[in-house]
Amino acid sequence: MNWLQALILGLVQGLTEFLPVSSTAHLRVVPHFLGWQDPGTAFSATIQLGTLFAVFAYFAADIKELVLAALQGLRHRDLNYNPACRMAWSIVPGTLPIAVLGLSFKDFIETEARGLTLIASTLIALALLLMLAERLGRRERTMQELGFWEIQWIGLCQALALIPGCSRSGSTIMGGLFIGLKREDAARFSFLLGLPAIGASGLLELIDLLEGGLGGAGLINLGLGIFAAAISGYLSIGLLLRFLQRHGTDSFSIYRILLGGVILYSLYG
Repeated sequence: MNWLQALILGLVQGLTEFLPVSSTAHLRVVPHFLGWQDPGTAFSATIQLGTLFAVFAYFAADIKELVLAALQGLRHRDLNYNPACRMAWSIVPGTLPIAVLGLSFKDFIETEARGLTLIASTLIALALLLMLAERLGRRERTMQELGFWEIQWIGLCQALALIPGCSRSGSTIMGGLFIGLKREDAARFSFLLGLPAIGASGLLELIDLLEGGLGGAGLINLGLGIFAAAISGYLSIGLLLRFLQRHGTDSFSIYRILLGGVILYSLYG
């Protein structure tokens, strides 16, 4: 991989990580259509650290509130002390499904699951589920109203993102819509819930890359990809939140279906 490829893939990662269109699918599909090699799971997961920085920058106030609320709950010995405290401490078990399943099926996720046929199929399947959630969800509640088990439900939905093409933001937004969250709140909670998962997977893969003897040029390309993902990710968050204030997620679902169809046609047409 050269510096230009790393830059382009970093931009793609940042733009698609928070939109419900699957960044993993795009990091697999873009090289496919440009004739590049698959960058692999390690590179894809590591440049997610850029999007992690973007979330910390964009939601600094929300994250500070959750951290202070979590500490407040410890001080009062009541993890349900207030809604913010309950949310902060519910995010921890809400991350367990994706962590446990990710470690259990790591080899499969890094090999067979990156097949383009599976990616195209999951792009279409989650699009249909997202359309269903749009029609069944009441879209009346805020994320501060979430209870413990509702957060765990969204955490289970987040685990679908282990299947390339599903989309972490798409699956968590879908889960939020099904339990009545407003679209913008479903997206905001998706970003916050994803912090532990994105951070852990990115750091683990970074360690693997460094232990594998990543050279100087490789480090530069990786850093460029992370930087590009941070900038484009920050812009992508604002774009999505503004879009969801006025529109639904159907346009993303239609895009997913079209992209899945194009991939299948390129393989079997």
